[in-house]
Formats: sequence, structure tokens, C-alpha cells
Amino acid sequence: MLAATAVSQSATDPLAGLVVADVPVPGPRPGWSLVRVVASSLNMHDLWTLRGVGHPPERLPIVLGCDAAGYDEDGNPVLVHPVIADADAGMGDETLDPERALLSEQHNGAFAEYLSVPTRNLIPKPSWLTFDEAASLPVAWGTAYRMLFTRAGIRAGDRVLVQGAGGGVASAAIKLAAAAGAVVYATSRSEDKRAQALTWGARAAVATGERLPERVDVVIETVGEATWSHSMKSLRPGGTLVIAGATSGMNPPADLGRVFYLQQRILGSTGCTRSELVALLKLMDATGLRPVIDRTLPLAEIHKGFQLMIDGRLTGKLVVHPSASQQQGEPS
Repeated sequence: MLAATAVSQSATDPLAGLVVADVPVPGPRPGWSLVRVVASSLNMHDLWTLRGVGHPPERLPIVLGCDAAGYDEDGNPVLVHPVIADADAGMGDETLDPERALLSEQHNGAFAEYLSVPTRNLIPKPSWLTFDEAASLPVAWGTAYRMLFTRAGIRAGDRVLVQGAGGGVASAAIKLAAAAGAVVYATSRSEDKRAQALTWGARAAVATGERLPERVDVVIETVGEATWSHSMKSLRPGGTLVIAGATSGMNPPADLGRVFYLQQRILGSTGCTRSELVALLKLMDATGLRPVIDRTLPLAEIHKGFQLMIDGRLTGKLVVHPSASQQQGEPS
């Protein structure tokens, strides 16, 4: 089967280690299911792996791709919960299992014609979602859902700042927070992405670092160093900052005086549980929300997709199709 595999890592030339070639179809495994992939989507996690960030080289080669939607062995349409873990080891929350692994970290991922995952990780795909939409949800939208509702506990009327409008998690967070009745502010260096944020439900979208009309109750942060100071200054006393990524750097000034004096909360968040992903689907069904898809590409052209991500030219998700016949989601 055709697959996109990370064979080496480089901080300066990550795409040099990405190879699209035939690999063996996954074999049978007790408790696991084989999925014929119809669509998958690109995440920053894939790029971090190629750069050697958070992924030890001894785990190479490995098929990349964290998100997938397709058909199970019985021909049922499914989407894949990408966190492979034991909920009991995480005190009921699989994201807290010390041995948890996102798809493509310890097990071959979704940029392939076939994917093997624990059967528990399969979720029936609702008929109102296309395969492309379903493949755009688990990592980006699942992460945003957990940040907003589980970690921050937002309520209608809350003021929410989303940094870095345009990314997959950020675009999801804007839409979800607005649908929940929050007043949403967004930031971006790009004028086009700020305009897009307004169409997604943001009340205002400002240039990165620009002062907001008011302080906010919650900040959704995935950018890191470049926006951290602005995030802290934009947060009201007693407010909550939830961080699930740091694309611009991991070590901003902590500003501890502000944290303790203003009694602000900083919460980490990683991925989502299976039950949170199911709850997200119910929310989308009730509200009519759909993911933002920038474009689609065949698996053979995945290098182009990575380059668009590197250049910051994506707004929302880039969906990857393993083969032309599967783009239509036709059962085999």
C-alpha cells in the first residue's frame, strides 16, 4: 500500500526525511481493526516529527498522520480517535495515561491506504459529515473542544481570546466558542486570516500583539513564545489560560508575578478523550458547525501540503486522500 513515512529528521530541512512509497499492509492483531482510509488530514504534529521535536529517532521509520476517516473491516464508515491509551491508567481519562501515544508516535499513522488501530478507537461516522470533514476533526477539533469545555469550562457570555487564527485548533476554537455563546476575539499576523475569523464568529480580530477592547476570561493558546506576553496581559484577574501547543517556541518569560498577583490559572491540555470526541460530534450536530477545510491533496503530493504548512499558507485543515477512488468515499 502507498504511505507517507518519516525516515529521518532535520530541524532545517524536515521534508528531506519524508518518503512516499509502498509499505506492507498492516497484519491482523487481537483487539485491533483494519481501516481503509478514505481521508486523513495534516497536523503540526506531523511536521514536529520530521523536525525531530518530541519524537525520538529510534522510532523511525514510521508512517505519519494522526487523523483518519474511512471504512472498518465490515464496511462501516468510521472516524478514528487518535489517542492510543488505557483510560484506567489515566484514572478514567486516557489522555492522562503516562504511556499514551498519539497515532504516528508509537504506531504507524494515517497517511496510508490502510490503518490499524484498537477497535475501541473507532467511532461511527455520522451521515451528516463527509469523510473529509470527519478526518479534520479528531486532533484539531478534539483538542479545541477539550481546551474550551473540559479544561476552561467556558459558559455563554465568557470573553475568549484565540491566538493565531488560521491554524486547525484555532479555527475550531473560534467556531466552538462562538457557538457556545462566548464573545470571541482572535489574533493573526495575516489580514486575510483575521477576516476569516470574523466569518467564523469572532466579534473582533486584531493583529498579533494588538490591544483588545477588553480583558478576557479565557485565552486559548497554541502559539507559545510569540504571543505569550500578549496572552497574559489580555487575561483578566482570576482568568484562565489554556495551552495545547507552542508552535513559535516553548520557553517564553513566565511572568510569575502577574500569575500569582492576579491569581491567574495556566492549564495544559493535550488531545481529547474518546467521550469528548463523541460529545463534540453531538455539539456539531446540534449547531450545524463544520470544520474549515483549506484544500485537499492526493497522498502522492503530500510534500506540497507540508510546504504550505511550513509557509503558513493554510487556513484551516489540509485533507489528504490516499487514492483517487477513495476521494469519493466509495466502499470497496
